[in-house]
Amino acid sequence: MKTLQKTLLALAAGSLLSVSAQAAITYGNGYTGQPYVGVKVGQFDTDVDGDDPTAYGVYAGYNFDPNFGMEVEYVGSDDADLDNSFNGEYDIKTYGAYGTYRYAFPNTALYAKGKLGIAKTELEADFNNGGSDSIDDTGIAGGIGLGYAISPDFNVEAEYAMMDSDSDASLLTIGAHVKF
Repeated sequence: MKTLQKTLLALAAGSLLSVSAQAAITYGNGYTGQPYVGVKVGQFDTDVDGDDPTAYGVYAGYNFDPNFGMEVEYVGSDDADLDNSFNGEYDIKTYGAYGTYRYAFPNTALYAKGKLGIAKTELEADFNNGGSDSIDDTGIAGGIGLGYAISPDFNVEAEYAMMDSDSDASLLTIGAHVKF
């Protein structure tokens, strides 16, 4: 292995250990950071003439404190029918990274969630005449939602998200995640 590669590997390992140690620090209110992973299902809404595709996704996040965190997600769709002069099918994929804010309603397990970040949206269409088209756009994305903590480590959420893209895609989902 070359010296530069060894140095980069050592720096990456050291950074990972440092982040892990930082995550274990207890904040003044007794809260330690908490990672989570989840799945979601829903429906895309686009300006494309045709059916709206069903969406399936996975996401992961990290809460730095009870209110602020970060989240990444991937959401893809099944094939939906096009309803234009070419006829055919299309699908959508989005990849996003967001900063999140949660507000817990007092004396309940209910919370409101907002997120703002960047998402890449890919829309691919295959026409019955043999042609195809695609849109690949990255822009500002955000969402709002409501969640309910079924237990301290298991939450369910309903969310509406908008992606700033040429297809004007929005997404309505229901999801569940588990905290570690």
